[in-house]
Amino acid sequence: MSITLDGTSHRAFPQLPGDWDAFFAPFIGGVADQMIEEIKAGVPEFARMEPAYVTNIRTAVEGALQHFVQLITDPDASLDKLTEVFRYIGWGEARVGRSLDDLQIAMRIGARVALRRITLESERYDLPRSSLGDLAEAILLFLDELASAASAGYHTASEQVAGEQSRRRRRLLDMLLSDQTPSPSAIADAARDAGWRPPRSVAAVALRERRTEEYLQPALPPDVLMDLNRHEPCLIVPDPDGPGRRQALETALRDWSAAIGPTVELTELGNSLRWAREVLALAHRGVVPDDGLIRCVDHLPSLVVFKDEDLVWTVARARLAPLLDIRARHRDRLARTLLACLQNGFNATEVAARLHVHPQTVRYRLHQLEELFGDQLYDPEARMAFEMSLRVWLTLHAEGREA
Repeated sequence: MSITLDGTSHRAFPQLPGDWDAFFAPFIGGVADQMIEEIKAGVPEFARMEPAYVTNIRTAVEGALQHFVQLITDPDASLDKLTEVFRYIGWGEARVGRSLDDLQIAMRIGARVALRRITLESERYDLPRSSLGDLAEAILLFLDELASAASAGYHTASEQVAGEQSRRRRRLLDMLLSDQTPSPSAIADAARDAGWRPPRSVAAVALRERRTEEYLQPALPPDVLMDLNRHEPCLIVPDPDGPGRRQALETALRDWSAAIGPTVELTELGNSLRWAREVLALAHRGVVPDDGLIRCVDHLPSLVVFKDEDLVWTVARARLAPLLDIRARHRDRLARTLLACLQNGFNATEVAARLHVHPQTVRYRLHQLEELFGDQLYDPEARMAFEMSLRVWLTLHAEGREA
């Protein structure tokens, strides 16, 4: 094995005795022509290439044949220049979006043509069978080295392409979420560079990683823009109300706390993300349930109520003053019962089911609430203020804020 200056390694080629330059010289050009024709027949994609590309293939084939002769006759011959050529060929295949499969098939076809021609010429020159076996081994080793070089170049380019695409998609995401609304032409240009088709409607998703033993990056549809490296990770989801979209998101985001904002136009994505982040913060506090993908539109009352907590907290202390004077344990039970009554039209059976108590218990607590608040308990204009006050008071009380 030999080690090159760039750190790559190659297996040593067998040195074959004899004048192989004289053996190969008469037919090496014809072998190159035959290889090109059979490659074009066996790999239709190559046959459709531009003439300049075919010329480059011919140059690579002829250079490979000449290099092969040097390798088996000169112990000091190096494979480095040729492997660099094939690394570049593999790199080019990836950059234009082609699979490496066609190139590998072409290389195998070329090796097959070379073996067939050498076998034919060996009979004419009465070549020993052992030499023919050594030649076949050298050709296979040579093919393996070139294939490895092409593969290395291909994977390098694939990583570069993926990295460039990822950076372009992040730049597009930053543009769409910018405080300054981008122009339609700027969006179109950035979307084209990122390989992203601007949709008619979008929604932003705010994310918070759950505490799990193993972090898993979500497997999201390719049209979803994603940036998980932000201080506050987020997504941009095209056509969020499309068939199966919500289920796909919930499955992909099962290891995350996630809230999806309202469906908006592209230029309004900042608002969608703002609401998504606010409802995610409420879920973190326990104000809204954190059970799967949280939809902002399902929790608009909570978003509105908690928009100005200080104001509602001040109103709550005044509105709930009679309740706040009783001992804490009994006060909490009555507060939760009153909130459930307001949300269920004072239906004792439904309230009991929600609170997991007997209906008679609800009626007893309701009688106590009537004594505390009197007729205002059933005043339609007061009910909204009661409900807002109770929701905020119960949340802040649970967080330890003094009443």
